Amino acid sequence: MQHDDHDPENSYDIHRIQAKWLPRWQESKLFEVAGVPDSKPRKYILDMFPYPSGDLHMGHAEAFAYGDIVARYWRQQGFNVLHPIGWDSFGLPAENAAIKRGVDPGKWTYENIAQQKASFLRYGVSFDWSRELHTSDPEYYRWNQWLFLTLYEKGLAYRKDSWVNWDPVDQTVLANEQVLPDGTSDRSGAMVVKKKLTQWYFKITDYADRLLDDLKQLESTWPSKVIAMQRNWIGRSTGAEVEFEVEGREAKLPVFTTRPDTLFGATFMVVAPDSDLAAELVAETSPEVQKAFAEYLEQAQRSTEIERQDASREKTGVFLDRWAVNPVNGERLPIWAADYVLADYGHGAIMAVPAHDQRDLDFAITYDLPVRVVIDTNAPVTGAIPVITPEMLEAGEIPALDPKGTGEALHGDGRLINSGPLDGLSKTNGQLKMIELLEQKGVGRAAKTYRLRDWLISRQRFWGTPIPILHAEDGTLHPVPESELPLTLPSTEGLDLKPKGTSPLGGATEWMQATLPDGRPARRDPDTMDTFVDSSWYFLRFFNPTDPEKAFDPAEAAKWAPVDQYVGGVEHAILHLLYARFITKVLFDLGYIDFTEPFSAVLNQGMVLMDGSKMSKSKGNLVEFASELDAHGADALRLTMAFAGPPEDDIDWGDVSPTGASKFLARAWRISGEVTSKPTVAWKGGDRALRRATHQVLADAPGLLEAFKFNVVVARLMELVNVTRKTIDGGPGAGDPAVREAIEVVAVIVSLFAPFTAEDMWERLGYTDSVAFAGFRKADPTLLVEDQVTAIIQVDGKVRDRLEVSPLIDSAELEKLARASENVARAIGDREIANVIVRAPRVVNIATR
Repeated sequence: MQHDDHDPENSYDIHRIQAKWLPRWQESKLFEVAGVPDSKPRKYILDMFPYPSGDLHMGHAEAFAYGDIVARYWRQQGFNVLHPIGWDSFGLPAENAAIKRGVDPGKWTYENIAQQKASFLRYGVSFDWSRELHTSDPEYYRWNQWLFLTLYEKGLAYRKDSWVNWDPVDQTVLANEQVLPDGTSDRSGAMVVKKKLTQWYFKITDYADRLLDDLKQLESTWPSKVIAMQRNWIGRSTGAEVEFEVEGREAKLPVFTTRPDTLFGATFMVVAPDSDLAAELVAETSPEVQKAFAEYLEQAQRSTEIERQDASREKTGVFLDRWAVNPVNGERLPIWAADYVLADYGHGAIMAVPAHDQRDLDFAITYDLPVRVVIDTNAPVTGAIPVITPEMLEAGEIPALDPKGTGEALHGDGRLINSGPLDGLSKTNGQLKMIELLEQKGVGRAAKTYRLRDWLISRQRFWGTPIPILHAEDGTLHPVPESELPLTLPSTEGLDLKPKGTSPLGGATEWMQATLPDGRPARRDPDTMDTFVDSSWYFLRFFNPTDPEKAFDPAEAAKWAPVDQYVGGVEHAILHLLYARFITKVLFDLGYIDFTEPFSAVLNQGMVLMDGSKMSKSKGNLVEFASELDAHGADALRLTMAFAGPPEDDIDWGDVSPTGASKFLARAWRISGEVTSKPTVAWKGGDRALRRATHQVLADAPGLLEAFKFNVVVARLMELVNVTRKTIDGGPGAGDPAVREAIEVVAVIVSLFAPFTAEDMWERLGYTDSVAFAGFRKADPTLLVEDQVTAIIQVDGKVRDRLEVSPLIDSAELEKLARASENVARAIGDREIANVIVRAPRVVNIATR
């Protein structure tokens, strides 16, 4: 059949179709959930909200296509789906752009939001636009301030002096999670340095155990990679806290160790040079020691944490001329400062057991410190598995227990030696016994420590949420009264936003002046909050984004939350997801919500590459979202993303074909205009082969979609369209009821991927309601039973014939048909049949001799 592509009625023009349906969707407010009967089941589908740094890019096109597929699928399954959108609109990029362009960061931000919103509309994403929010609106960040004050009141927000990660380019502090593995800033790319500042923290470490243990709830619905990254970041270690006396110091020195069983092997102690403890210890020493320490501290501060933790790095240190006392044997232990110990690990000090720790051994060898073996690694841990075999004894290959001589620490299990009452015990029993001894003496106890550190939220930049704390002249801190919230940002007029190492808000002289409720003068806190505070609870604000009385409605949270499906990049696996989990648990403890995990399931998408590389202007391989949208239309882009492969895999845009996707959509669209039967036609009388193909898709699609196998579903739709076209052109024709049934099923499922095209198809098929709510039909089980199957006939393992047979054929009948096959007879020739194996109805294998 010929199709006139010059006839508008029969010519597929996606831009004309988009222009037709977009205003209709906007006018009808199709995807708003307000007013939908509460009797419907609910799903909360959420995409990680974007940062408005410009127009949408191809990464956004991928992520939001996947989220929208999920949202549209559950609507088709009869659910009331909340699928909101907002903007993570505070942050450094806006401030840096404002500095570069000499404009207000708010102006730049809201212009970009308008651009992105227009692109989202063109892309056909089914958002509930009535719930749009921006974190830089005072109506939103007023509740950031409420959250801060709530945590402050509960002792979960505090201020302290500490060494912090400092970005020398952006001139602001960074949380540990914002420092990349190579020691650079995840924002500016600059090498991060250490700087001592007074900063605000959220006490996330109080929740470390729950954050770690509750990951078990998420193992089947979160990516395993994300679970592993969070577990590693929290980094729980179990062991003991041991209290050492320090000569000339009243307070005891607590040290955490994962190996309390090796305490008799401790021969010296090491403190982090940049710790408060080191500064305190060296203050009571001679000028010579203080000078040596100061020089060493300066040297250590020039190294990144990554460099300091490098096990292969040459060990350096300085003796502090101070001594500690081992609580189990009374030995004096020299105290050194060395940069391989970090200030934020445990208490910033370790007991060094060089015989059994490689870094301690390297240090001991460098400075000729004693090494004492306390674990005989040649001794069997159990009587069943000897470590030293008779063959090793005969050959004289017994491993030496001489780490100082070999340069290699003794690792592994064995039996304790040189350890007094612990001699002969295994590691596990030795640890239990040592903790018991420490507790009896009152010098230690079982303990845990974590890699996780408290969340540093202070930022020395302007474009963020002001911290609602007043500083009185006497140094006391006072919360801004809740009635005075939001504490809004001042105008940028006359304010120098350029990074100088101090907060720009400090330069807003008039804004900084405040008065306490009792009339005393005070100054405002000049820092702003980390923007991860904004995103730690935003999913709750969508329930009532304009409510001036409360952050969120607990009743609505009980109805909708937690989020059923969260979609976004794996780059947020630690920072955002961990902080959101923490705040959720805090709000649960305070009685505001009835769940402890914010996101029941998480889907991470891969990256969109070009020619094997990440897109960038400098590489000349940047593909602009807007230009692709102009060239191919939204539906072809969305379908291309879905068809490219599993969502978690990277997509190379050079390897995919939006043109091919557009051609497929055009074929499906044309068929919708060729159907001549009425919507009320009885399908049962339609072509059986086409009906079977249609119902097989209906049977398989839900499981595939819920497993995120979007590409497989698209492939199945392409096959169904091809079968439908063949039925029209070479079979009963476009008037057959099965053709209508097939193309209606195509339209409904295609609506998940290509909503504009599907909506137009649905109208051409005679319907007035939106295809978005048409619903998936149920597969007819009788059409899933095959009328015929193909039986493979093999002779001596080689396929010699294929027979179309009934799926109910028995073995004897199938063997009879196989023997009667001319091809089989020819293959057997004059040989004798030795054996026949029949697996009805699929296989017959004839062996000859």
